[in-house]
Amino acid sequence: MARKSPVQMLAGVGLFEGLSKKELSQVSGTGRRVEFPAGTVIVKEGDDGVGFHLILTGKAKVTVKGRTRSTLGPGKFFGELSLIDRGPRTATVTAETDVTTLSLLSWEFLPLVEKTPSIARKLLLEMCRRLREADKSHTH
Repeated sequence: MARKSPVQMLAGVGLFEGLSKKELSQVSGTGRRVEFPAGTVIVKEGDDGVGFHLILTGKAKVTVKGRTRSTLGPGKFFGELSLIDRGPRTATVTAETDVTTLSLLSWEFLPLVEKTPSIARKLLLEMCRRLREADKSHTH
């Protein structure tokens, strides 16, 4: 089984699902590969979020209030909303093995959104879809 490229992995991220290959390549181009040795806290619950991480290799553990919630591997991601609002982290993510991520920082990603209306529109459509889904689940 061939490994997926970062662009192919980004296509599986809900926030970026509607983007074309060219747009995904542009998004990927704003990121950089970051390596986290096993045991490193990648993001900490409660800290301000400044970006998004897509796991390219390795495994990371997600904890909320000290309790393990899940394990993330290649193709999984966290922090997508931090790209837009820099809100506080809702979980701690710790590298269980050596982890390599494609990391996007909000101050590098947002200028791309501002100069590429097609990306901005597609992100807005995805956010609207999520709001509608959340509204449905609360009213039914």
